[in-house]
Amino acid sequence: MGKIILDDNLSVLKGVPDRSVDLIYVDPPFNTGRRQERRRLRTVRDEDAGDRTGFAGRRYRTTELGRSGYADEFDDYLGYLEPRLVEAHRVLGDTGSFFLHLDYREVHYCKVLLDRIFGRASFVNEIIWAYDYGARSRKKWSAKHDNILWYAKDPANYTFNFDEMDRIPYMAPGLVGREKAARGKTPTDVWWHTIVSPNGREKTGYATQKPLGVLERIVKVHSRPGDLLLDFFAGSGTLGEAASRHGRDYILVDHSPEAARVMIRRLASTRPDLIGCEHLA
Repeated sequence: MGKIILDDNLSVLKGVPDRSVDLIYVDPPFNTGRRQERRRLRTVRDEDAGDRTGFAGRRYRTTELGRSGYADEFDDYLGYLEPRLVEAHRVLGDTGSFFLHLDYREVHYCKVLLDRIFGRASFVNEIIWAYDYGARSRKKWSAKHDNILWYAKDPANYTFNFDEMDRIPYMAPGLVGREKAARGKTPTDVWWHTIVSPNGREKTGYATQKPLGVLERIVKVHSRPGDLLLDFFAGSGTLGEAASRHGRDYILVDHSPEAARVMIRRLASTRPDLIGCEHLA
């Protein structure tokens, strides 16, 4: 069962019952101070009017199909997030986990805020999602990671399915023997995973879309089949796809009609209930 809700997330959260959600993952705006935008392009063969050259000197013409994005700047970022994080703590179940996905700009301020809301003892991990794509700075070490803060509602009793972890290759397989090398090792708190490929099948065209592989790891390890998962900054709906692939229910909330359209297309096969966005289907 899935739901896609087009509405202000704080209003929606206030209507969610206490302790009714088993896992919450949110990827809010990062407060970058600029507009987050992605262009959708189509490239076709055109020897006469092509604007780029491809394999074997063939000419191609690029047409822009549209743009998606949002303004990512807040005068009081923590003031915006705090009431939403307070509601997240209220609706999270007793064995549930909360994940907040940010980057270096605001993560340290948000950790202090979450320590106050959840309690410092509820902080379990800071996960580093590391990737290697895009431009390089010539003035500082290039920023190529995001930060994911994990809090447990009850630090003594939370869902953690160790055996559901995906295995990753050893960096030096010759040092561990053939059997261990074939099995691979469990991940640490540093997750190396590529971004969503600009040309891959996973791409939805939504700015700031996060990789399905990262969300599937969270879903499999931190929830069980039949659990209810919530993302109230849902964007492209990656949590919903990860949830549906692994037998979990989901609620996705976003205030953007553009995000709702992307989610409706992406999750059509799961037949989600549409609330406030029925006209977009």
